[in-house]
Amino acid sequence: MSTAPAPHPTAAPSWTVGDVTVHRIDETPLPPATGPWLLPDATPDLVAAQDWLRPHFADAEGTLRIDSHSFAFTLGGLRILVDTGIGNGKQRANPAWHDLNTDYLHHLTAAGFPPDSIDLVILTHLHADHVGWNTRKADGDWVPTFPRARYLTARTEREFWAGYDMDEARAQMFRDSVIPVEEAGLLDLVDVPAQGADIVPGLSLLPTPGHTPGHVAVQLTSRGRTAVITGDCIHHPVQLAHPAIGACVDIDPQQSETSRRTLLASLAGTDTLVLGTHFAPPTAGHVARHEDDYRLSPVHPDTP
Repeated sequence: MSTAPAPHPTAAPSWTVGDVTVHRIDETPLPPATGPWLLPDATPDLVAAQDWLRPHFADAEGTLRIDSHSFAFTLGGLRILVDTGIGNGKQRANPAWHDLNTDYLHHLTAAGFPPDSIDLVILTHLHADHVGWNTRKADGDWVPTFPRARYLTARTEREFWAGYDMDEARAQMFRDSVIPVEEAGLLDLVDVPAQGADIVPGLSLLPTPGHTPGHVAVQLTSRGRTAVITGDCIHHPVQLAHPAIGACVDIDPQQSETSRRTLLASLAGTDTLVLGTHFAPPTAGHVARHEDDYRLSPVHPDTP
């Protein structure tokens, strides 16, 4: 990989937050079957009843639209990537994630963030669709994709999985996407107290446990403007209208709902930009009160 200066960014979808430009780095749309598997309580009738979800986040039949992407931005001179998607060539039990061959690294580089330029990778949690591009295949081995970067995740997150009785699929994910980063000495574990953890000025991790024990959301602040990257605290905007809807893979469903409700209550009626890690385009919006709960008012990117 070249260590030349980053190229001039091309038209990756992006949003302005104060002095910071947040780029969405697209990996792949996920197939329609993802919604019924991931959020089984989000039935077609329930989804179709929320007309504000159409056309962006669901179709007329109540099928959810779900994507895999990352977010990249520069803050305080640091080039930062939040979550790393599914990855290419990974052996996965989920057929939608298995042995992908996407243009993710091209999209990242075209947005002005070639892999060798990344300083910091934040992992909201250690699931296969958030750590996949931590590594890439080189000479038959999985090696860190971002060799100059520090990779950060919550200490609670890594310690939980260290003591977890993993099935083979999850163990494989750790072998190819987490352990090589640890063996390279690039993974840093962060203590995230209830009030959050400041990483650098303008960048904080917010504890949002439940989906996994150490799950965090990422808060970005610049010149009085704020954005929050959800991770999997919120998989899909339908969960704004129905915060009790959880994911089939939540470790602690009740805690996941509590974290989601707490986060949404803090965002409702504010101008904080919410960037969903799995939200289909337009991906971002503001949380507004709607009936007894919430809805997302979309904010389209500054670039297409």
